[in-house]
Amino acid sequence: MAADKGYTTLLADLKAESLRNLYIFYGEERYLKNTYLEKVREALIEPSFEEFNYHRIAGKGLTVEALTEVVEAMPMMAQNTLVVVEDWDIFKLDERSRTALMTMLEDFPEYCTLILLCDTLEYKRDKKMKKLCAALDEHLVEVAFLQQERGALVNWLRRRFKALGHDIDGAAADHLLFTCGTLMGDLVPEVEKIGAFAKGEMITIEDINAVAEPILDAKIFDITNAVTAGEFDKAANVLSELLRMQTEPVAILATLGKELRRLYTARLALEQGKDRFWLKELWKMSSDYPAKLLLQAARRVDRRWCSAALRRAQTLDRRMKSEKGINAESELKLFLMELAGGR
Repeated sequence: MAADKGYTTLLADLKAESLRNLYIFYGEERYLKNTYLEKVREALIEPSFEEFNYHRIAGKGLTVEALTEVVEAMPMMAQNTLVVVEDWDIFKLDERSRTALMTMLEDFPEYCTLILLCDTLEYKRDKKMKKLCAALDEHLVEVAFLQQERGALVNWLRRRFKALGHDIDGAAADHLLFTCGTLMGDLVPEVEKIGAFAKGEMITIEDINAVAEPILDAKIFDITNAVTAGEFDKAANVLSELLRMQTEPVAILATLGKELRRLYTARLALEQGKDRFWLKELWKMSSDYPAKLLLQAARRVDRRWCSAALRRAQTLDRRMKSEKGINAESELKLFLMELAGGR
């Protein structure tokens, strides 16, 4: 995971068994958010009295007065209470409510831990609300749960597969991350499927391809990779599958456009003597595995093809978003034929 001061603080608090009163949990890595929320609950709440001392509240429609009443409720036969508020946008509170919230934070009960959990809500400070931001800085620990880095993910995957009686090496793990994405919550069911399917101790790329559900980025790469290899039927089949799954044509084109941009930069990298590590850094990839695949595809096309494909994608994107009555699916299929013809 990218370094985060709040995350490091939370780990230290758990290790020291001395949790603070106020946290904000946010970030795209939902699996980690839920994991550490559970660790906090286990550290603070006795299961026998959980009904009385653990409160989970929806943020929609919540008032500061109602929250204050909950956090000030004394613990029942225990030392601590835990209050989790889900998706409460404190920056949309009116001025009176913001003042009440800051007052609550200033005089917060020592026995209560409050976690503002941003699950579907994106946590983004409104810097114009300087007083509220200053109160957050003074009283709360903001914990960002970001996507894990490659090394941590590979180790985590090995532990998950070991629990299922398997192992996975770095190459297969990179392929799994490329195919299914790097969010741990999305990877958990895929690991379960692959572990149940695999016959040997070591998980293979063939095992992954047999049962894993690729993310859109991986499917779009399959399309561009097939086109650059001259395998038009394969590319058309992947596109047809996406359309049968009712994937929005605009989303398909947006991802295809991004992949063509990456392919173009890979072609430039080859011409300038750059390697896969340069490409990995340019596109902020979790590993050099997708960069290696891009360079392999880029060797099969020239800069002129990449440039023309990218311009055509941009033109089609504008048309899809502006023209009424356009048959987006047919236009996508035509675009694919043009890419293959240009190839």
